Amino acid sequence: MDKVIGQLEPRAVWKNFADLNKVPRPSKKEERVIEFMRDFGKSLDLETYIDEVGNVIIRKPATAGMKNRKTTVLQSHLDMVHQKNADTDFDFETQGIQMYIDGDWVKAKGTTLGADNGLGVAAIMALLESTDIPHPAIEALFTIDEETGMTGAMGLRGGVLKGQILLNLDTEEDDEVDIGCAGGLDITAVKPYNEKPVPRAVMAYRIYVKGLHGGHSGIDIHRGFGNANKIMNRLLYLASNEFNVRIAEVDGGGLRNAIPRESVAHIVVDKSHTLEFEEQLSIWANVIKEELSVTEPDLEIRLKKAPMPKKVIGLGAQEKFLKSLYAAHNGVYAMSASIPDLVETSNNIARVLVKDGTITVGCLTRSSVDSAKFDLAHALRSVFELAGMEVTFSGNYPGWNPNPNSAILEVLKAKYESLFHELPKVVACHAGLECGILGQNYPEMDMISFGPTIEGAHSPDERVSISSVQKFWKFLLAILENIPKK
Repeated sequence: MDKVIGQLEPRAVWKNFADLNKVPRPSKKEERVIEFMRDFGKSLDLETYIDEVGNVIIRKPATAGMKNRKTTVLQSHLDMVHQKNADTDFDFETQGIQMYIDGDWVKAKGTTLGADNGLGVAAIMALLESTDIPHPAIEALFTIDEETGMTGAMGLRGGVLKGQILLNLDTEEDDEVDIGCAGGLDITAVKPYNEKPVPRAVMAYRIYVKGLHGGHSGIDIHRGFGNANKIMNRLLYLASNEFNVRIAEVDGGGLRNAIPRESVAHIVVDKSHTLEFEEQLSIWANVIKEELSVTEPDLEIRLKKAPMPKKVIGLGAQEKFLKSLYAAHNGVYAMSASIPDLVETSNNIARVLVKDGTITVGCLTRSSVDSAKFDLAHALRSVFELAGMEVTFSGNYPGWNPNPNSAILEVLKAKYESLFHELPKVVACHAGLECGILGQNYPEMDMISFGPTIEGAHSPDERVSISSVQKFWKFLLAILENIPKK
């Protein structure tokens, strides 16, 4: 199938995307893809440089007649989100992404596709190896660890890049041009608990929440998708209050930047109440499914008998855990007052793990207003600390303030209109783009972001439009040919 994908138009882009997707490249484990990109640059006899944190920079001189144009940085990130369906047998550490074509879409078999941001990387690779595309001097910047900390962008020193314009190829709607984004903050709450013996005369069950959309915790946070961690907590809270259910384990969600699709809980309930419990859980499940019937038509909530656990969480710790997670905000917190329909501040309760004597809750809080980001973060800290949890903040990165007077924005608007006979949507997004971070060390660099249409990013439903990639490539080539003069 890789050969078929590589034959799609534009071939130069899809061939490189297929090659890239053979390389395992999870965030924070990018050694193989860094080596892949270094070898690619050297195979073209281009200046190739790896900085202290692992970012790869490849420089290519301007083509004939373009030497008087401003040097342009083309930027995408090398890492990808690794998410798969629970029933998919796949090892991200050793296997390449298994792709297939479905009409106008390229998808992956039960896993994330890596179009975010692999197609941006592939487009830059196609330009670097081209011999007949007019372009100014190019600095190709391939950053690492964008998805879980932005450490590549944060670690790029000032003065390394000489470009005056930066084109970030990480936007996911082909009719949009991004000029701003949200910043983010990781919140982690941890509490050890005393494991207690399993009560006598109990029946063990596992509760499964699955079939949710998931998706990007920034781009999709306003869509009303269900959060598996919040749904599971609701069920456990009700069951604990009514049937004195005891929790052995909870395992829900995964990466902070992905809305959790699945959660499983291992519990016990008194044998004398099992029939009532099974009936009532079915009622609660139907109520939740009805509430989410429009946004989550495939939601499944299942109860299955399970082996007896060895230990359960103590009652006091269980009560505080369930109440704190119930009270913790998830989803949109505030909408922007200055940009219509833009989410300003949000939180994603991304990871919940109760196991082996430790409760861990991981969140990602985002906002385009730094003070609002920390306001919500302190609210979450307060909730978890009231439950006796230790809370830490980490991975803080700034937003990207919009510049509506950007010179490169005017170029993009003019070329888009001439090519597609309409104006693009000039927007800011609630996702985290690296432009705001890069701008700290390169404040004079004129930055813009655009890309092909990608849906379901950060989930196994991720897909990219083939015709949109063609449109994106045409747009990119026109922009490069019209980069302003020095």
